[in-house]
Amino acid sequence: MYDHVKRLFDIPRHQQKAYPQKDAFTAKINGKWEPTSIDTMLSEAMQVSKSLLKLGIEKGDKIGLISNNRPEWISMDCGILQVGAVDVPIYPTISAEDYKYIFNDAELKYCFVSDMELFEKVNSIKDQVPSLKHIYSFEQLEGVDHWTKFLAEGEGKEDAEVESIMNSISENDLATLIYTSGTTGVPKGVMLSHKNLVSNALSCIERLPVDSNGKSLSFLPICHVYERMLIYLYMITGVSVYFAESMETIGDNLREIKPEVFTAVPRLLEKVYDKIVAKGSELTGIKKVLFFWALSLGEKYEPYGANGAWYEFQLSIARKIIFSKWKEALGGNVLAVASGSAALSPRLARVFLAAGVPIMEGYGLTETSPVATVNAWHDKGLMLGSVGRIIDGVEVKIAADGEILIKGPNVMQGYYNQPEKTKEVLTSDGWFSTGDIGEFIGDRFLKITDRKKEIFKTSGGKYIAPQPMENKFKESRFIEQIMVIGESQKHPAAYVVPNFEFLKDWCVRKGIDFGSNSAAIKNEKVIARIKKEIDKLNEGFGSWEQVKKFELVDSTWSVETKELTPTLKLKRKFIMEKYKDLFEKIYA
Repeated sequence: MYDHVKRLFDIPRHQQKAYPQKDAFTAKINGKWEPTSIDTMLSEAMQVSKSLLKLGIEKGDKIGLISNNRPEWISMDCGILQVGAVDVPIYPTISAEDYKYIFNDAELKYCFVSDMELFEKVNSIKDQVPSLKHIYSFEQLEGVDHWTKFLAEGEGKEDAEVESIMNSISENDLATLIYTSGTTGVPKGVMLSHKNLVSNALSCIERLPVDSNGKSLSFLPICHVYERMLIYLYMITGVSVYFAESMETIGDNLREIKPEVFTAVPRLLEKVYDKIVAKGSELTGIKKVLFFWALSLGEKYEPYGANGAWYEFQLSIARKIIFSKWKEALGGNVLAVASGSAALSPRLARVFLAAGVPIMEGYGLTETSPVATVNAWHDKGLMLGSVGRIIDGVEVKIAADGEILIKGPNVMQGYYNQPEKTKEVLTSDGWFSTGDIGEFIGDRFLKITDRKKEIFKTSGGKYIAPQPMENKFKESRFIEQIMVIGESQKHPAAYVVPNFEFLKDWCVRKGIDFGSNSAAIKNEKVIARIKKEIDKLNEGFGSWEQVKKFELVDSTWSVETKELTPTLKLKRKFIMEKYKDLFEKIYA
């Protein structure tokens, strides 16, 4: 059925024939949802191709895309690929210094940005990028060339010229360079071919519980391979894509669109959960009792009726009177939430599944295009605490030291301009070393236990895996973020960012003057309460693993303040450097 889909620009042509939707891509413009048909998208993509040719773009040239999710991004992506050029999607949130490195490493010829803030950031380093010829914008900005001016450049070029180039493009040709954010060091440009991404999308079809009548809401950055591959998957299967206005409007957009599927990262799901629980805490009387009864029930959830008939009967009541409101808050029609990029707390997955919101946790890396494994409800393909079964066409094995190795058509070609780095992770016979530690459960399900580079050893010789510990501690409503430390020290400790919103409410209830964040974290009652939480959660770990000391910090970690990568992973090296005074205090 999909034999004709070999290159990424074959995907929208398949969609045009199989699912010629009028609302293939939809965005809100001036307060109204405006659809873009697949015909319009392909027409725009052809114009993009002709304009690039007119500007002298040749096969292998690099074009930068820095933008929020929008239909123009899709047209640009397709148009760039049709002439054999390589698109370089870049996170809007990274620094101008990182822009300079990426632009020069990739030798970008042109760059397209969405708004004035991004234009100014790119323009500030333009003189330091000899290869960069021009910057265009998707939004109408004063003094900046709009992308319609770029599209007009192609007038006079013939479709046949573009089609001739398309015919010469192989599935093994380089399609995109995706620079990994990295928790250490400079970004690495991951080289992904058409085959890498197409094979991954095709292999994920059978795990998608949505058909061509379905809608998806896209809000994770499309520059990230996870969201991008899923959009290719939606196109192949005819699922309409709606682009959220912003991260702040996700709740409203979910209720407006009522999608069957969307993607999320654990950090987002944690925030949704915390808000729901906070609202439940405000209830009184029997309503409050019922809310926390349902929550407690959800925390015991096991799939496929494993808890027995009595539990399922209670769950049916909880779903009717409590959990139905959770589902309504997500639009009411959700059939799957694909979670990736970081480990999801099993407790969180349990509660959402109990609420009738199917969380499909998967695993992969930019270097694997990205999916290697994913949970799915059908065929008993879901196991809580795991990242699912291996997808078709991909091989996964566990090395002697526990590291997960992946092989398949989805594995990258290598790191751009970094052959030595490539050799470190990619064997001559195609096995990619992920840097993650894991194990198979029952020969079917993969479980991630930690990052190889994040595991550390105490001075007593005991190994500590911080990630599962951090996920456990974040189950506390008092703890927003946490990083476990203690390499070469007597015992583990932690930097803790409290959930300041919840903490403020708690202080009001207890008659404690909150003041400011910095004042609150010095309050002895606050410190004692958080210590109580940590002591309680410590019980689930061995004596050598338990966090013996901690220090509270007064500001939430973010991408902007550089403690998190754009995919919301901890930049451990940066955090260690930032809080070295606290480290000395802990281990004095």
